[in-house]
Order: sequence, then structure tokens, then C-alpha cells
Amino acid sequence: MAPGALDTTTGTKGTGSPAMAGPGAAAGPPGSRAPLAVASATRRRVGRSSWTTPRLVRALTAACLVCVLGLGGAVASVLAGARDGIDAIGHRAAPQAVRAADLYFALSDMDAQAANLLLIGADPDYLALRRQTLDIYEQRRTEAGEDLQRAAEAAVGDPAGQRAVQIVIGELGRYEALVARTQLLEDQAQAPAGRPSAQALETYRQATDLLRQRLLPAADQVTAANATTVDRVYTEQRDDLAAGWWWILAAGLLALVALGALQRTLAVRFRRLVNPLLAAVTLLTAVALLTGLHLTGQADRHLVVAKSNAYDSVLALSRARATAYDMNADESRYLTDPARAAAYEQSFLDKTQAFARLDGAALDDYDRRLDAAARAHRTDHSDIPFGGYLGDELRNITFAGEQGASERVLETFRQYQLDDRRMRALRVQGRLKEAVTFNTGLAAGQSNADFAELGEALDAVLAVNRQAMDRAVAQADGELDGPAAAGGTALLAVLLALTVLGVRPRLREYR
Repeated sequence: MAPGALDTTTGTKGTGSPAMAGPGAAAGPPGSRAPLAVASATRRRVGRSSWTTPRLVRALTAACLVCVLGLGGAVASVLAGARDGIDAIGHRAAPQAVRAADLYFALSDMDAQAANLLLIGADPDYLALRRQTLDIYEQRRTEAGEDLQRAAEAAVGDPAGQRAVQIVIGELGRYEALVARTQLLEDQAQAPAGRPSAQALETYRQATDLLRQRLLPAADQVTAANATTVDRVYTEQRDDLAAGWWWILAAGLLALVALGALQRTLAVRFRRLVNPLLAAVTLLTAVALLTGLHLTGQADRHLVVAKSNAYDSVLALSRARATAYDMNADESRYLTDPARAAAYEQSFLDKTQAFARLDGAALDDYDRRLDAAARAHRTDHSDIPFGGYLGDELRNITFAGEQGASERVLETFRQYQLDDRRMRALRVQGRLKEAVTFNTGLAAGQSNADFAELGEALDAVLAVNRQAMDRAVAQADGELDGPAAAGGTALLAVLLALTVLGVRPRLREYR
């Protein structure tokens, strides 16, 4: 039929060929659908043939390599973050906070010794004590200088810390000059014990006011800044480790699934039961996964021990020690300066409450209430009816020997408080020299002897916690530093190489 001619049978124009048929061609006889069916079947065969065995094996191999690399990257990233966190806490922020607290302690005891020098005066009965007091003053002065130098080095990059350190540096020389002038005036006056000359007393007032209003707040600011850094890094790092644990688990399981799929494909397509090299890769990947999870958990535990269990106690005890020595200085100030006696007595009570807080207690009933609290605590160690630095420590007992050492702090603190009341009673009775002798004496049963036992007890608890902190940091360093990283890199290289070697012989069969 000619193109365009009228088909008398169908009433339509001829197209000349099936390829030129219009939409109506679909409505033709059943035989006209055969070419379409053949074309569809051909496309399906071509689609299936595009995923040939070599292509499928290569794709699964690539997926395995990517997943194994992902597992290695997740483990490396999480443990590198843990290493940085441990380093920030264990090697920088925490030691800096402790050094700043040590600076506070050294400054406090410097002033305590200066007050004692003013208190004992030129009385020949105290010559040996005077020499000893001067030696301690010089020792604390040296310690303060060393602590200040380390604090200055640690404050680099911290504007607030640098300002605080500069205040201490600038004012410490002025304070030392005032103390030296106080001693000179006292030597010239040859004043008896407990009755310094007016000029020496006024100069000492300037020194102690400078220390209490400028030096100690600045030193405490350095401590607080580093403590804040420790808390922030600790919180962030624990959150990162918790999330990282799940990332490692997900990456490891994905790698194992990919390896399992590759192993199954090789078994089905090549009719082999197992590929030994891929089996080894699967086993080693499982080991790597478990190791990564274990190291992440260990890093978290080391972090908790170093910061929460040890550092928190170290900081509380360091502050407690500094407070105790400043409290001891308040006793000497109380005896030395009658015009400010009431203010120094209140300051002593405030520091007593900071050390072991008993809400609402006054100086005249503090001993009784502390004794009752100590008895309750001895009966049940979980019962800690007081707060303050000592309460914080007793609520954070973690390490062997810490409980007994902390109990000794409580007992020596109770005895020191009893000594304080006896000293004040002697002063009220007008027995000033006896009060001075009892307050500064180092013989058994005298106040400073009992205070020395309190200092030794605090040092013992500090040592327990500092050793635990150092041990936790050292263990974390050993697990996360160079050898562990090198071993992980080597294992990753082995896994990648074995995966490729395990597949390569099968792919050669298609060449």
C-alpha cells in the first residue's frame, strides 16, 4: 500500500512500515507485540550481565577496603582524641591547678611565719623558735617563687591567668619588702613576745592586707581558671569517648558484614568453602574491633580515675592545706593585734568552716558539733555530716589507704581546734606569754605541734591521690602513645594487604 493511501479495511492511512506507525499501532494484532517483548528480555539480560562475577568481586573488595579503612580511621580518631584529653588534663591543666594551689599554700604559710616572727618578737626565750621560723619563711618564699614561675609558664595563651600571675609577680616583691621592714622595726624595738611596736605592727598590717586582698585572690584565680579548664576538657572528652565507642562499633560491624558478603560471594561463585586469607582478615578485623572498643573503655576509665577520683581530691586537699595554714596565721594575728582580734577570730571561723563546714556553728559550739559529727562518721563511714574541703574528700574515697589517711586528717583537725580554744582562753585570762608559748610551741601537746600533725596528715592523703593520678595518666599514656598507634597502623596495613591478596587469585581466573 502506498504511503498515505487509505486502507479500506481499517479506515486509516497506511504508514508504510511498522516503525512509522502512530499511537494506534499498539492496538494492532497480538503478533505486533513480539518485537517489544524481545527487546525487553534483551535489556534484562544485558542488565544482569553488567554485574559479572569479576565486577561483583571487585565491588565487594572495594567495599571491604573502605570499611576496614573506616574502622581504622574511627579507632585512630577516637584514641587520638582520648590521648589529647589525657594530655590536657594529666600533663597541663591538672598539674597547673595543683601548682597554683601550692602557690596559695606557700603564700599563706609565708604570712603565717611572718606573723609568728612578729608575735615572738625579740624575747630571748624564743631564739631557737625564731631561727626555725625564719628558715620556714625562707623555704616558703623559695617555693612561692618556683610555683609562680611554673604558673607563669602555664598561663601562656590564657589572658585571665596571665593577668592573675602578673598581679602576684608585681605584688609579691612589695609584700616581701614590707615583711622585711616589719622584722627590722621589730629588731630595733626589741619588743617582748605578743607586744610588737606600733610601727612594726602597722607595717605588718600593710603586708598581711596586701597578701589577703591581692596576692591570695590572684593565686586562687589561677587555680580556679585551671580547674575550670580541667572540668571542661573532662566533660567534652568523656562525651567524645562515649560517642566514639558507638562509631567504632558501627564501623567494625559494617566491615565484618562487608567481609562476610565477599566471603559468601567467593564461596558461591567459585564453589569453594572458605578463602583462608579473607577468613584471617575477618578474624583480625574482629580483634581490631574488640581492641578498639577495649582501649576506648580503658581511656574513659583512666580519665575518670585521673580526674574524678584523684584530681578532684588533690585540688580539694590542696585548698584545704592552704586554708589550714592561713587559719593558723589567723591565730598569730589574733594574739599580735588586739585591735583586730575580733576580725581575725571571725576569719579563723570562716576558714574553719571552709575546711569542715557545720552549718550554723559558731566558735563556741563548733568543737562539740564537730565531735558529734566525727563520732557519727566513725560509726558509719557513709555518714558524712559536714561539708567543706574535708567533706568533699571523705565523699570521694577511692584508693587503698585513702580512708585511713582521711580519718587521720579529721582527728588531727579536731585536736587542733581544741588547741585553738585553749589558746584563746589563755589570752582572755590575760596570760599572754603562755598563750604565745602554747600557740607557737612545737613540743608534744602544744598547738603548733598538733598543727604539724594536721599538715602531715593532709600531705599523706595528698600523696595517695597524687600517686593515683600520676599512675592513671601514665597507664593511659602507655596504652595510647607511640607503640599502640604504630601497632594499629601495622595491623591496618596487614588487613588491607591480605584482603587484596585473598581476592587476587580468583580474579586472575577471568583473565
